[in-house]
Amino acid sequence: MGNCHTVGPNEALVVSGGCCGSDQKTYVVGGWAWGWWLVSDIQRITLEIMTLQPKCEDVETAEGVAITVTGVAQVKVMTEKELLGYACEQFLGKSVMEIKSVILQTLEGHLRAILGTLTVEQIYQDRDKFASLVREVAAPDVGRMGIEILSFTIKDVYDKVDYLSSLGKTQTAAVQRDADIGVAEAERDAGIREAECKKEMMDVKFIADTKMADSKRELEMQKASFNQEVNTKKAEAQLAYELQAAKEQQKIRLEEIEIEVVQRKKQIRIEEKEIERTEKELIATVKRPAEAEAYKMQQLAEGQKMKKVLTAQAEAEKIRCIGEAEAASIEAVGKAEAEKMRLKPIVYLHCNH
Repeated sequence: MGNCHTVGPNEALVVSGGCCGSDQKTYVVGGWAWGWWLVSDIQRITLEIMTLQPKCEDVETAEGVAITVTGVAQVKVMTEKELLGYACEQFLGKSVMEIKSVILQTLEGHLRAILGTLTVEQIYQDRDKFASLVREVAAPDVGRMGIEILSFTIKDVYDKVDYLSSLGKTQTAAVQRDADIGVAEAERDAGIREAECKKEMMDVKFIADTKMADSKRELEMQKASFNQEVNTKKAEAQLAYELQAAKEQQKIRLEEIEIEVVQRKKQIRIEEKEIERTEKELIATVKRPAEAEAYKMQQLAEGQKMKKVLTAQAEAEKIRCIGEAEAASIEAVGKAEAEKMRLKPIVYLHCNH
């Protein structure tokens, strides 16, 4: 027979022993475990954060000044299985007070050892560095116990011979001196800075005024450029409009000229038709009769000419014939006379025509 055991997240349950005589331990964090009656050993170990206040009284520092230091540390048992086993080996069965006592003595031992290596000034002036050094040195030792140091801070440092008080006064005087020097330097620097600021302000004002003037001039130039561009665009638009208007007028004029050419061609064709009609009319009424009359006159003239030629030819033929006749007559008379003279025959008158 057995029993079920449960634990919260702030505890770890350690179960050892079993039904077969095994001594193996089982660790349960924030859960439950089964234990055999009269066989299993059930123990608990706290996982809560434990606050410790280590204190080392009258510990001599590196300069031989005895001081007392108190600190505050936050530690807890680690829950990783192997480290939890280390903690159980060290603290299982012990109360929280006993656990805190062991860890406290370890921290105080390391704190005392480190105090002997530092000066009061190092401890006093940089407590955080001192606390960090203690934490780093003590962490491996407490870690082997399964304990983790969550934080460690120095709470107070004091001594019984007023060393720290004297150191504080010296530091206070030094601080006061440095403060006075700082005030003087600050006033000097303030005056220099004020002058520099005034100069910078004047420079800035001059630069601002210059930029403003440049901006104004640039604005005016930009406006002039815009106006010029606008005027140019207007002129270009006007010119384009006029050119387009001229093109339209030219187009209209060309169309009118084409119309006039067409009309003129029609008029010319009409006039040509009229001239052709007139010529035909003239041919019919004047030229043809004139040509007929001219032909008539030409025929008459040619007839008269032919008549004259024929008349002349006839006259010439007549004269030739008369001449020939007369010649033949004379020749015949001559021959007749000759024959008459020879024969004195009958005289024959011979004539060819």
